[in-house]
Amino acid sequence: MKIIFYHSQGNANVRASVNGLAEANLLHEFHTSIAVFPGSFLDSVGSIDFLSEIRRRRFNESLKPYTHTSPAIELGRLISLKAGLQKFTRHETGRFSVDASIRSLDRKVASGLKKAKSKGITGIYAYEDGAAFSFKEAKQLGLQCFYDLPTGYWRAKLRILETEKERFPAWQSTIRGLIDSKEKLDRKDEEVKLADRIFVASRFTASTLQDFPGTLPPVEIVPYGFPNVDIPRQFENTKNLPIKLLFVGSLSQQKGIAHLFQAVDALGKSVTLTLVGRKANDDCDVLNAEVAKHRWIPSLPHDKILQIMREHDVLVFPTLFDGFGLVITEAMSQGTPVIATFNCGGPDLIDHGKNGWLVKAGSTAELQTVIEGLVENPESIIKAGQKAMETARLRPWSVFRRELSNAIQRHYQSL
Repeated sequence: MKIIFYHSQGNANVRASVNGLAEANLLHEFHTSIAVFPGSFLDSVGSIDFLSEIRRRRFNESLKPYTHTSPAIELGRLISLKAGLQKFTRHETGRFSVDASIRSLDRKVASGLKKAKSKGITGIYAYEDGAAFSFKEAKQLGLQCFYDLPTGYWRAKLRILETEKERFPAWQSTIRGLIDSKEKLDRKDEEVKLADRIFVASRFTASTLQDFPGTLPPVEIVPYGFPNVDIPRQFENTKNLPIKLLFVGSLSQQKGIAHLFQAVDALGKSVTLTLVGRKANDDCDVLNAEVAKHRWIPSLPHDKILQIMREHDVLVFPTLFDGFGLVITEAMSQGTPVIATFNCGGPDLIDHGKNGWLVKAGSTAELQTVIEGLVENPESIIKAGQKAMETARLRPWSVFRRELSNAIQRHYQSL
């Protein structure tokens, strides 16, 4: 059995997935927009500040023989973002939008499937929004379609976020999860219908698929792994100090940011808050006013994000809707315990009160109560941080890679 795997961008979970297929000798080809390998021309280009984003597309050298790239649209997107040419990156319609990059790669893979089948491939592995064209072609060729749903099913997202929009109308413009066109949403449903097996990273994501109106294929839950725990954490004695809270992610109400601000405002000088992430938009007056009260860093390289996590006591992730939340695993691997909601991968990783804390999504009261408990008992932060690192050591990315490839092999055995 051999599989074509593709994704236009290649974040941490994508890299782990494709590495897992290669390690299990399941990978036939890997298609992406930009792939940077050590010592390559693109690697040297990434040393230029203006194009440093390119280095986030680094892949293991072992993937080089499998890799096929289509960089034009994605390079156009990165340059347009740096130059402030927003019309070219406009959601769905921009010439260099994320959607344009994803759809272009999907069409390219679809066009080559017939030839690839003649070389022995038996399936393709694709992601939400980038599978419709290739899955249709794969079905005609009798290939297996593996579908990765990293963000949760769209009907459940609309149900949850529409409710939040009514509760917090002043934050409505920051909720970007409500702007997809009907055409895009229809494609999402078509992808689910065509899939032979769906892979998700959390029980929450699996639960969102209950909103799908048709018959679901088998759904497999494979939680993501943790970064390596390789830097010793020197835990500070937080007694008599304000608790240093950290938020990492898009500053939007989908991430529950309004609830965080309300809780922090109520706690006054007993806590400090650092925000790392770009604003969902610049014209939300209430967001701008809240951000001005705290330390805000729009963007950081990945290694600096891990560093700033080690410099804080607790990561707060009050998300309303996330398929997983990689910042949870990143923080825990650095010994920074996390307050997360049940609407993400938190319940798959966090044992409440031991290696972190769980709260109901959308509940400012629960979030504030948990933080108040930490202010009253700061020693619990150190204990939770130590337990968080122990949790991370037990599930490195290698475990995820092995579990994913084993699940694909079991699928073929069941045919």
